[in-house]
Amino acid sequence: MLKRFNLQFSLQALLAGLMLPAMGHADSLDGANTAWIITATALVLFMTIPGLSLFYGGLVRVKNVLSVLMQCFAITCIASLIWMICGYSLAFTDGGAMNSWIGGLDNFMLGNVLEDTLSGDIPESVFAMFQMTFAIITPALIIGAFAERVKFSAVLIFSSIWLILVYVPITHWVWGGGWLQEIGLLDFAGGTVVHVTAGTAALVAALVIGNRKGFQHQAMMPHNLTMTVTGAGMLWVGWFGFNAGSALAANGDAGMAMLVTHISAATGSLAWMMMEWVKHGKPSVLGIVTGMVAGLGTITPASGFVGPGGALIIGFSAGIICYFATQLIKQRFKIDDSLDVFPVHGMGGILGTILAGVFASADLGVFSGQGYAEGMTMSSQLQVQLIGVVSTLVYTAVVTYVLLKLVDAMVGLRVDTEDETYGLDLSQHDERGYDL
Repeated sequence: MLKRFNLQFSLQALLAGLMLPAMGHADSLDGANTAWIITATALVLFMTIPGLSLFYGGLVRVKNVLSVLMQCFAITCIASLIWMICGYSLAFTDGGAMNSWIGGLDNFMLGNVLEDTLSGDIPESVFAMFQMTFAIITPALIIGAFAERVKFSAVLIFSSIWLILVYVPITHWVWGGGWLQEIGLLDFAGGTVVHVTAGTAALVAALVIGNRKGFQHQAMMPHNLTMTVTGAGMLWVGWFGFNAGSALAANGDAGMAMLVTHISAATGSLAWMMMEWVKHGKPSVLGIVTGMVAGLGTITPASGFVGPGGALIIGFSAGIICYFATQLIKQRFKIDDSLDVFPVHGMGGILGTILAGVFASADLGVFSGQGYAEGMTMSSQLQVQLIGVVSTLVYTAVVTYVLLKLVDAMVGLRVDTEDETYGLDLSQHDERGYDL
């Protein structure tokens, strides 16, 4: 009997020893985490092409559909190369004396990213690629603000320099060891890094470039809402990689981030739909999908910190507040943010970043999140969240304005009136979206 016990104990100890590498340590590869982040990376890229491309493409007029698809595709290519050459290094390496503001060039051309190089317990190549997809979609979001009137060359130059001067530094501030990370900003998946930057840049661009010819005097209806709904569905699914992937592990944080992302999207959709139903007497397809995007963007910074109850309030707030923001921007201020980038993404990012400081609290009953860091209270956390929002907004606005003026002096921002009337598909690319 004793021999049998000893044999069983020895076998159990042997099996436990064999399983140790699979449990995942900071200095060893975790296969499950790696597989999940590879999947999440593909999902986030899926958000830009084809998701955002189709979502935006359906919203513009028929004469400009190819121009939007082309811009999304080209930005994907250019942002990928910039990220490989210097973007990743400047965002995620130690910048020495300047580390609070920007990283260094130790990983120029991804020179130190090898097959066996790890970032935590996943390959650094996977982490770099995952972060690359965020760098791709952020400048792509901005094009919705100046759709149908900007030169393709100007889009490429602006997007490239903006990525280096705005997106990369703020990514370092928040996720790369910079000053906002040091003071404890809660931004799980990009409320400030992605949505506040893109939304602010979009608003500045709409103001600098000016309204489309005929804005508020002629109908500028979406040419293909079926395309838009298809793209919206891809965005919804892809956003699970965006938010749940930001846990950088296949764990409970990822699962909760996915759950609250879905709840916020669904609630935002219904809240926006009801607002339109009450105001116009009928719910619209455009409204329900726009509410979904508002719910997704608003939960993004909070997704790793809040619970389902908090997500419900965040999504509902997104649907209401972002809806009113679209009315305010276009009807009251008469700013032609063509595809509502600032009201949806900018306002969503601001709202979500602030509400993360509320619903991360562990003292709100069914609306509680995972709790604040040690020493943080709701008051101190909200102060940090506001600092993050304001600093990101101001820095982005100033740099974007200067950059737009520079690009205008270089190549000109806007197509001439004849080309705008003709449509960017033919005037910029000599092609038609449809030839039936």
